[in-house]
Amino acid sequence: MLTILNAVKRVLVGRPFRNDRLAHTLLPKKIALPIFASDALSSVAYAPDEILLTLALAGVSAVAISPWVGLAVMVVLLTVVASYRQNVHAYPSGGGDYEIANVNMGKYAGLTVASALLVDYVLTVAVSMSSAAAYLTTAVPSLHGQQAIIATIGVVILALVNLRGIKEAGSVFAVPTYIFMASILGMTAVGMFQAATGQLGQAPSAAFTIVPAEGFDQGLVGLAGAFLLLRAFSSGAAALTGVEAISNGVPNFRHPKSRNAATTLLLLGMIGAAMLAGIIYLANATKVHIVLDPAKEFLLNGNPLPEGYIQNPAISQIAQTIFGAGSIPFYIVVAATGVILVFASNTAFNGFPVLGSILAQDGYLPRQLRTRGDRLAFSNGVLALAAGALILIISFDADVTKLIQLYIVGVFISFTLSQLGMIRHWGRELKLAKDKAVRRKMIKSRTINSIGFGMTGLVLVIVLITKFQQGAWIALLAMFILFLIMWSIRAHYDNVAKELAVDEDSSPRALPTRVHAVLLVSHVRKPVLRALAYARASRPSRLDAITVDIDPDETAHTIADWEKLEIPVPLTVLASPYRETVTPIMDYVKQMRLDSPRDLVVVYIPEYVVGKWWEQLVHNQTALRIKTRLHFEPGVMVASVPWQLKSSEEAKNLQDVQ
Repeated sequence: MLTILNAVKRVLVGRPFRNDRLAHTLLPKKIALPIFASDALSSVAYAPDEILLTLALAGVSAVAISPWVGLAVMVVLLTVVASYRQNVHAYPSGGGDYEIANVNMGKYAGLTVASALLVDYVLTVAVSMSSAAAYLTTAVPSLHGQQAIIATIGVVILALVNLRGIKEAGSVFAVPTYIFMASILGMTAVGMFQAATGQLGQAPSAAFTIVPAEGFDQGLVGLAGAFLLLRAFSSGAAALTGVEAISNGVPNFRHPKSRNAATTLLLLGMIGAAMLAGIIYLANATKVHIVLDPAKEFLLNGNPLPEGYIQNPAISQIAQTIFGAGSIPFYIVVAATGVILVFASNTAFNGFPVLGSILAQDGYLPRQLRTRGDRLAFSNGVLALAAGALILIISFDADVTKLIQLYIVGVFISFTLSQLGMIRHWGRELKLAKDKAVRRKMIKSRTINSIGFGMTGLVLVIVLITKFQQGAWIALLAMFILFLIMWSIRAHYDNVAKELAVDEDSSPRALPTRVHAVLLVSHVRKPVLRALAYARASRPSRLDAITVDIDPDETAHTIADWEKLEIPVPLTVLASPYRETVTPIMDYVKQMRLDSPRDLVVVYIPEYVVGKWWEQLVHNQTALRIKTRLHFEPGVMVASVPWQLKSSEEAKNLQDVQ
């Protein structure tokens, strides 16, 4: 069974890499851009939809404000990009926002940022995959209603790709990401040309009348209108997610790491802003209308829409308007968008494992997350991220509108705290710097980070106010729980370290008074005789053999065999009125400890080594229970004495051949 599992693993993941291959996994900018920027770039596939959907609550007139909301989002995006360029230069180790907050503001701030980022990475995968599933149903309407299954399959495939290694994943993702950028920018150029020449048509949903929600009959007026406008902005701010991934992934860049990361950030900001502006402009120009519930909020000639109407995303409607439904360019745009949404999750699959490894090194997460797997990827982190995303996708049935309400809270918490940490960082460095040119550069960086702090802090407040009741409280609760878990793990590791620290009582010169060996005997067979030989070879102060009287006939047979071989070790029979094996042995060992508390007790347990998985089920179960109980007894050691059955040799030979 183990051989089969190993073969399957090699097919899916590939052969393991040596440690010296790590340098070959570092990324050039042309590969790093699609890997780390795909999340932020792909947000143009759903951020405009969320802006239009939110504004639609106040009717058609409110939707016309969407370009101004998009402009505000672009300003924040470019500001955050400029701020994070300072981050990667100052902290190129890959800790990103967590390291910045931890170093400059203390462990509480660092853990807050870490918990926010981890939750947001999970949400990134869930939202991107769910949105990709929605685009797939646009191209294949017969799949409508199967979004959760499609998204689940996508997460599993993406996890397998990342388990094969980061560079191999990057090569897979590079071409589709560049096709997506070219298709969106190309569609924008064609659409603007058609608009300038009067050839631009109207979107399929332009003819629909939007029924305003209760309280918004007069459009965006009053306090409710202002709140809705802010809510639309906070939904559109999802376009900023993924910017922080580059600062967390600096170690994956080729040298010079920080400069290459900063250049990639600049490219991300410029391309992302251009794509977002183009989509929102074209959506407004073609009069794309998107609502939460088309059956209730859309009217056509004063009547509800016919049953079976499927609302397509904004990019799909724009591509249909510009290129025509069923045309090759239309399918290219829709397909590229769906694929990039799948690959956008790869940003999280690179950021989450690296951050998890850093947190594990600091003792806040299990140590298993700190090491690289066979292919030099942080395999356990990849699997943990995939599991979290699958739980969200299944729980929310891959509903993008519901999932996105949980989104971006965490990323803006990390944005804000990291910018505040950078302000403190530059303030500390300025006190030490003497060179005027260096000081001017630091002052410039601090000014950029100060502007970034003010802007991201304001957006965070807006997001918390406008999204709290829509579902952001779930994300905040998850962050709080994760914070407590990480704090508890660190406390556990600290307590274990104190408990295991060497002191005067644990001097290597201190020896037990005597060593009392105990051999467990079930039947007088070869494994027992081997264990007996090993126990005698260790020359203990005293050696006893014990057997538990479960069946009087079998016990008598064991005693007879023992005496027949004239074994010079006394065999003690333990009574078991309730036919238990473990309890009499434990009582015997505990009594030995009470009689001689300074003695070391070593229990020798014969065990079978088997080659087939089902053989393990029928052997060694009693030995496993005994070992588990003995491990809790102080002053007691367990010595497992293996006996290789024939099937184990066959399994070993198969492994040697492979």
